[in-house]
Amino acid sequence: MAPETGASAGAGRAAGPGAVVAFVAVQALAFAAAYALGRPGAYAVFAVGSVAVAAYALDGSAFTVAAATLGSVLLVALGLPLAMFVARQRPELVAARALDPEVHRVLYLAVYGPLLAAAASLLFGVPLARVLADGFPGQALVESLVDLPLVVPHSVAGIVVLFGFGRGGAFPSLSVLGTTTGLVLAMVFVSAPYAVNATREAFEAIDGRLAYASRIHGASRFETFRRVTAPLAVRGMVTGGVLAWARAVSEFGAVAVVAYTVEFFYLPAGGSVRAQHAPVFVYNTYLQRGLAESGAVAFLLLVLSALIFLLVRHLTGDGGSTGGIAR
Repeated sequence: MAPETGASAGAGRAAGPGAVVAFVAVQALAFAAAYALGRPGAYAVFAVGSVAVAAYALDGSAFTVAAATLGSVLLVALGLPLAMFVARQRPELVAARALDPEVHRVLYLAVYGPLLAAAASLLFGVPLARVLADGFPGQALVESLVDLPLVVPHSVAGIVVLFGFGRGGAFPSLSVLGTTTGLVLAMVFVSAPYAVNATREAFEAIDGRLAYASRIHGASRFETFRRVTAPLAVRGMVTGGVLAWARAVSEFGAVAVVAYTVEFFYLPAGGSVRAQHAPVFVYNTYLQRGLAESGAVAFLLLVLSALIFLLVRHLTGDGGSTGGIAR
């Protein structure tokens, strides 16, 4: 019998679900205690140290302990502000904002607008991703154009959309400024790269022999796409759609330039209403009413976004994002 390798030995000591739950519970209790004592910064030291101890218990190698410890510093930098944000909310203020009809319209638009943008990104992004996965001359230029919005400053993106589609733009009869159309165009501009790139990676992960087998058995390229490659890449498409939706939800600069206040169809009212995109509304609330009021609205938006994100993850399963087959 072959001797046990380091990898298999580490896997043999992998933590079970109970240990993970216990670790998370300890972290929550430690943060609560540090916050109650007015020393939340002490929790950061505890969190990094506890991760180092857990890594040593699970693996024992110096490299793993060092990697886990350094990685935990980033996790603390991401998680501690969120924990502080939640802990400092005033329940009565959050409840009051949750019952505010104006906030209802803002949250509705925060789901409705980004959902339209994500759908448009997938509708036109999936065919583009399929072509990019196949490869063609000049592909690098197209990829650069797709990725360019990732590095364009947000306010610049809004200006670009107005120059392209606003008054005097490519479609003079198209109403963009302050409309749902402009809102969606601004969101698509900044979020489409996420949908295209995630879907392209899903197509690239599929074994090319499957498409080849489909073709030699008489299927057309469209039938091969519909019956073979698209079903295998569907998880990547969903991931791209979720990323595009999330990016659109968080967009501020481009939306503030193109559609600061938006008129849109509000289903509960059965007609058109006006509201601001959530990040714009949160910013205005901060300027006009202070940190506590804006924090309450931001908390509601954070909870809503997290619930939708978790729901989509649950519906699409826990597998890899590409949907490809194991090789």
